[in-house]
Amino acid sequence: MKALRKILSKWLPAYAFLYIAFLYLPVIFLPIFSVNTAVSPKFPLAGLTLKWYQELPNTPALLDAAWNSLLVGIAAAILSTVLGICAARAITRYRFPGRRTINGLIMAPLVLPEIIVAVSMLLVMLQLGLDLSLVTVVFGHVLVCIPYSLTVLTSGFEGFDRSLEEASADLGETAFGTFRRVTLPMVTPAIISSLLVSFTISLDEFIMAFFLTGTKPTLPIYIWGQLRFASKLPGVLALGTLLLVGSFLLLTIAELLRRRAARRTQNTGGVFA
Repeated sequence: MKALRKILSKWLPAYAFLYIAFLYLPVIFLPIFSVNTAVSPKFPLAGLTLKWYQELPNTPALLDAAWNSLLVGIAAAILSTVLGICAARAITRYRFPGRRTINGLIMAPLVLPEIIVAVSMLLVMLQLGLDLSLVTVVFGHVLVCIPYSLTVLTSGFEGFDRSLEEASADLGETAFGTFRRVTLPMVTPAIISSLLVSFTISLDEFIMAFFLTGTKPTLPIYIWGQLRFASKLPGVLALGTLLLVGSFLLLTIAELLRRRAARRTQNTGGVFA
């Protein structure tokens, strides 16, 4: 047993390094080739330039797609977080028949093949007589974002000191007032984290948008369309680099807020501790 632990202690760090390198090494080439003067991404680089980034604001189709993604992302983030708050509070506060089953159904989109979910959503939208538009894309993105939102918000609600709510009730506050003035301030970092995570997931979501979008494409659909033309590849690399940096920053902020929420709910010193 000791010999096995020694072997694992030596090889696990190496395995972790190789895993991370395998996962992120291709991503590193994205910003490198985005500043290459040549159209084709290859080594050695023909030169360094920022013209591909400078051309992005001068592309009307790109700006329209970015605006569409912004609208969809904000709507999906807000709806996912509101629904996630309701689900997280119910799951962490109450015990009722089928609680685990309901939680599993909410998390199901994480394990189901996304293309199957997207096709199912498309059939439902068509059966309801809805025209494909940004609204249907929002519905699809909400379905995908809710599991992530629920995960973040559950960590914010778990460990919450119920004595604070009981004290508020003893002082004559209503249930809604207690939730608004005591519970929500305590889980605000988790809520903001949920908004950021949901917005990031929606911004990068392709399959749902591919099946549910109408005549107004989102950014992933725009990028997919540009990949059919070799001359457009440098611009796609530049745009992909910006999305990569933006997603990384948003997820980093979301994780910091999630950890802050976890510390606050475990602190019994008060709402502003």
